[in-house]
Amino acid sequence: MIHSGIGSLATILYLMSGCWLALRLKRASKNITSVIWPRGSALILGWCAILLHAKILSQTVFESNGLNLGFFNTLSFTGCLINVVLLAVAMLRPIENLGIIALPMGALTLTLGLLFPSERIVADPSQWPLELHILIAVLAYSFLSLAAVQALLFAIQDYRLRHRQPGGFLRVIPPLTEMEDLLFQMIVTGFILLSITLFSGFFFLHDLFAQHLAHKMALSLIAWLVFAMLLWGRWRFGWRGLTAIRWTLSGFCLLVLSFLGSKLVLEIILGRY
Repeated sequence: MIHSGIGSLATILYLMSGCWLALRLKRASKNITSVIWPRGSALILGWCAILLHAKILSQTVFESNGLNLGFFNTLSFTGCLINVVLLAVAMLRPIENLGIIALPMGALTLTLGLLFPSERIVADPSQWPLELHILIAVLAYSFLSLAAVQALLFAIQDYRLRHRQPGGFLRVIPPLTEMEDLLFQMIVTGFILLSITLFSGFFFLHDLFAQHLAHKMALSLIAWLVFAMLLWGRWRFGWRGLTAIRWTLSGFCLLVLSFLGSKLVLEIILGRY
């Protein structure tokens, strides 16, 4: 009951924060200067939701007997951390509009985690190196998830500018070049964290097939190669625009299949742990 009450409040705050940002963007795009809800208030609501979400995770994921990362717990943990990254970066860079998608997704992952509690202890309290490895992996996924959302917004912005439709919300988001710079900054950060994750992961492998990690490792390596090629193409050939968008979304899709797809198939469909 306590989790249900806290979860309901956190869900409401997530949705309020996301709607707040959406309304703020809509009003600004229509040149309504008397914006009732300032940016800072939306971020505060988001932080309150995250704190409540973290309170639940401290009991459902970080259990006394170890780290419980069943499928829906992992989904909830990831949704929370994505929004932590988003709001932390939004305090320094103009990426808060990504919260229009990320904050409601945080509410959804929290709700699913509460509705479908799952049990899979992946590390006991003494295995802090493995817990650190998992945290870095989720951080990498968080940055690259935000990069994917940024790529979608960048694609819409690029399309409208190409078709001479500069009005609407384009008037209030950063210029195309700054949006592109933000995209690659998120990709570089996520790529570095993903590289650390893959390298450190080899220390925890005992039997690739017995641990049901073969598909996950293969997809992760392919995703890493996609992002590596994108960054090399950016440095060597100046890749940008639609090329950067396609490579970013391709790498992200592979990462989703690796990070969550394999867990979905193994735990929910096949019932293996």
